[in-house]
Amino acid sequence: MKRFYLASIFLSLTILASAQHPFLEDVYDGVSVTPNQIFGVNATILAFQQAGQAIPQPLIMDVYQPEGDTSSLRPLVIFWHTGNFLPYPQNGSIGGTLRDSVAVEMCKRLARAGYVAASADYRLGWNPVAPTQDERVATLINAAYRGVQDANTCVRFWKKTVAEFGNPFRIDTNRIVHMGEGTGGYVGMNTSALDNYFKIPTASNGKFLISDGMGGFIPMIIEQINGNPEGTSVGISPGAPLPFPAGDTLCYPNHVGYSSSFAASVNLGGAIADTAWIDPGQPPTISIQCPYDPFAPYVEGLVLVPVVNLEVVEVQGSYLVQKLANDYGNNATLNPHHVTSFQEEVTASVNARNDGYEGLYPIYGTGGPFDSAPWQYWDPLTNANSATGYQTNPDMTREKAFLYIDSIFAYVLPRLYSTLNLAELTGTKDLVDIQQIDLVTYPNPTSSEVFIGVRKEYPIRSISVYDLKGSLIDTHSGINNNYYNLKVNHYPPGQYVLRLQFDEGIAARQIVVQ
Repeated sequence: MKRFYLASIFLSLTILASAQHPFLEDVYDGVSVTPNQIFGVNATILAFQQAGQAIPQPLIMDVYQPEGDTSSLRPLVIFWHTGNFLPYPQNGSIGGTLRDSVAVEMCKRLARAGYVAASADYRLGWNPVAPTQDERVATLINAAYRGVQDANTCVRFWKKTVAEFGNPFRIDTNRIVHMGEGTGGYVGMNTSALDNYFKIPTASNGKFLISDGMGGFIPMIIEQINGNPEGTSVGISPGAPLPFPAGDTLCYPNHVGYSSSFAASVNLGGAIADTAWIDPGQPPTISIQCPYDPFAPYVEGLVLVPVVNLEVVEVQGSYLVQKLANDYGNNATLNPHHVTSFQEEVTASVNARNDGYEGLYPIYGTGGPFDSAPWQYWDPLTNANSATGYQTNPDMTREKAFLYIDSIFAYVLPRLYSTLNLAELTGTKDLVDIQQIDLVTYPNPTSSEVFIGVRKEYPIRSISVYDLKGSLIDTHSGINNNYYNLKVNHYPPGQYVLRLQFDEGIAARQIVVQ
């Protein structure tokens, strides 16, 4: 009996301790999703062939939240999906929507760790099969520019929601992160760096300039036509030589007057249009990329579009981005706060091969030299481009993807915790004195139900039930009362630990089911 008692006490303390690490690991059991939230409206070219002009497109996102969380403020991660800036399935990719398998899984994991996560859409459209490289480059950089505008618009939407609509998702607007995969990685990284329009015409080697037909050059993006990088000014087409009719609006301002600033970015397999855009004082960046990625260069090289296998424009990848971010001191706050041995092991493994550049995770797949995104997975029975996906991820399984996602989160979360100073937001996970709240559980032992009661000043928000192995077996959210009748007649006989969530923190109590 003494051994059991000590084991139970140890388990209770272990469960309580595990709850002390929101934003670093899973602490919530359920996730709620609020779909199809409109964060802006802007001009899309996707329907140009049919409409003869750019037309307004609602920009939507699905918002993921942890169930049972009572924190007054939470950090936000805006997740940008992959897809080659082309619509799925025409893009030839296994992904391309805000509900890609990877986007959904990563947003759920962020929510279970205590974040609010928004899987967001951005405008698509360019011409990867244009007859000249100049046309391919021009249409691609315009697509990326629209992605930057949409990312900035999304940040401003959240800040406006907090200021004008009561902050329904309880967002801390000082702790907003862009996170993107593949093409979405391009969106987040370029949003970090393209903070001034004039960086476009002055990019290295004039790569974003095009002949004006009269012996001179003009930028492929002109602010008066395309709007500014933040998407807060009107863009108007002058007509020829552009395909859009004169007076056509190419950028609609959204949420003007609010800041587009954010705290950090996380890139999975993306690149930056030009490292000359990176400056001291920009947000810290974390990059995860395969060094042999055939589509986005790890160091520097030409973008290769998978759908047509055409080279487009030279860009710089994660290695050079992270080198500059470290050289400029932008990543100085990425001091990882590890809470598990796995997180420590991942950091040690990564540091052994990233040349000392904090925030750089060179990740290696198991499917051969073209396994450029080993964290991806899809349903081979329903995905229209499954066969193409297997060409670059031949040993794809959900289990394989989850192992890689486990490692990615073990690397990313401790660094976000540090750079966002999330320790300030973890006060609601403090231990609560059970004598202070007058915690009562009876009958105990029991065979059918147990009454749980506390003082009326301390409403119970949620209850989680663990077995003696520390495994979660039951959870009850949204209680919001100072008493609860917990049905236990479906539990196998044995000993269990209740974890009770309050606004002030958590408490634990052992029960016995006969």
